[in-house]
Amino acid sequence: MRVLVTGIAGFIGSHLAERLLARGDHIVGLDNFDPFYARRLKEGNLAGIRPHAELHEGDLLDASLCDRILREGEFDVIVHLAALAGVRPSIAQPARYQRVNVEGTAILADLAVRHGVRRMVFASSSSVYGDTTSVPFRESDRADAPVSPYGASKRSGELLLRSMHLVHGLAVTSLRFFTVYGPRQRPEMAVHAFCRAIDRGEPVTVFGTGTSRDYTYVDDVVAGTVAAVDRENETFSIYNLGNSHAVALPRLVSTIAEALGKEARVVQGEQQPGDVQQTFASVDAARADLGYDPKVPIEEGVARFVAWYRERKPEP
Repeated sequence: MRVLVTGIAGFIGSHLAERLLARGDHIVGLDNFDPFYARRLKEGNLAGIRPHAELHEGDLLDASLCDRILREGEFDVIVHLAALAGVRPSIAQPARYQRVNVEGTAILADLAVRHGVRRMVFASSSSVYGDTTSVPFRESDRADAPVSPYGASKRSGELLLRSMHLVHGLAVTSLRFFTVYGPRQRPEMAVHAFCRAIDRGEPVTVFGTGTSRDYTYVDDVVAGTVAAVDRENETFSIYNLGNSHAVALPRLVSTIAEALGKEARVVQGEQQPGDVQQTFASVDAARADLGYDPKVPIEEGVARFVAWYRERKPEP
């Protein structure tokens, strides 16, 4: 199978590319190495991929580059993971998030149609649900009140792709990822940031009280994404990819501290704009249609993350 993976140098993209390469797929990757975090970390993500895949450095908004890649690629499917990530940064840069996450998706989908690519897998987010009080979150929920520009951009991407399906017949599988963690996780995300702080004896700042998240180990998310890649469909579909277990913030901190064998010094901060109280996925639809079956509980996943963290070279 010939697969274009956008955002290939990122956390999830690099894991997915490795999984697809291991089974013999032909992988072409696109990444612009956005300076949201250090380029050297993304280069490290590509260490096992670069010799075996065709990689392009460039931006989704560069329509001529994307056109050339798609014209020459003869792809069976596009896995579109590239995006500006992060709830809080999106509040400071709402226009940029819309340009990259919505316009970039529109450029890619339009070119997919023009060059005869039949299927697309889109990385969406649990952020589309907003601060809903109904749990677990189900794909049938309206998802019309995201509380951050990032969440709004992901929901806009879903709606855009639904229209491309209706007008042009592009088959789209939208995967709503729930707080993915594991080796290579972005440095600012909770598991990584808390682990770093506890390991260094620095205080852990937690924002808000009573919050919980559906932390999902990267191997489970990759398995669900591969199943979506393999699913021959002609529809527009949405699936939650979560662990279907909400973990309260104090439990997450204590689990990381225990895995490190160190004490956590917790500092309480005010809840931040754009944050939600909880996320909790129903995965019934993904289980039924994709065979999705998350297997890694938080204790095991955190232990694996800590092992990876300790094996890495020290951060500056």
